[in-house]
Amino acid sequence: MVNKKETQTTNDEYTQIMKNLEVFQICDSMFPIGTFNHSYGMETYLREHKVKDNDSFEKWLITFLQTQFKWGEGLAVRLCHEALMNNDIDKLWDYDQKLTLSAAAFETRKGARLIALQMIELILQIYPHEKSPMMDLIKEYKARIDQEKSFGNPAIVFAMFMHREQLPVKDSVSYYGYSIVTTMVQNAVRAIPLGQKAGQRIMHDVFKVLIAICKEIFTMDESYLGANVPGIELAQIKHETTTFRLFMS
Repeated sequence: MVNKKETQTTNDEYTQIMKNLEVFQICDSMFPIGTFNHSYGMETYLREHKVKDNDSFEKWLITFLQTQFKWGEGLAVRLCHEALMNNDIDKLWDYDQKLTLSAAAFETRKGARLIALQMIELILQIYPHEKSPMMDLIKEYKARIDQEKSFGNPAIVFAMFMHREQLPVKDSVSYYGYSIVTTMVQNAVRAIPLGQKAGQRIMHDVFKVLIAICKEIFTMDESYLGANVPGIELAQIKHETTTFRLFMS
């Protein structure tokens, strides 16, 4: 005889598994939102022969995560998720402004907007009939971007989606970091090029660094949002004038 309590437990477990699968989908490097078109300045280092093999790419990726990711989109995911938990929606639009205006490179700002819009559009296509406050907010964000009231950033869209999934803030930050790492490794596999096996080894090694960075993110307040380092920003700016390139940014 089937125990009703056990059945309920099993159903709850599978509900959580379903949520995890939905998150894995949006974090996948193949999720078609255009991130495969962006190197975030890595291509400049590649052309200057500073990134040229496994070791130099891993060094660049770790530096990117410890600086631009940590003080930028990584921190933004945490701050936005917390704002959503407190129902402080105006904070989201404030973080959108700070993130965008702190980015010196035009391509970086444009790339963030395009990726955010494509992420929103794809989420709305995957969940076309869902009626929920979070889906309404995602639609509102799209309208604000279209009306140029907001700039658009994928970290903010991601935080909204993770809040919809009712996952903890630390999961949101870690999973977003995972999506950045997997995408950048796949871009490096194509551009440097790296071997697929080498890419997987680098990814696994960088996960330890990523977790340490995510822990640091929870020690910072919003005054750190948008801080950066000159080297990576200059590489992103220089990329704008490159005649021949593989990536949009």
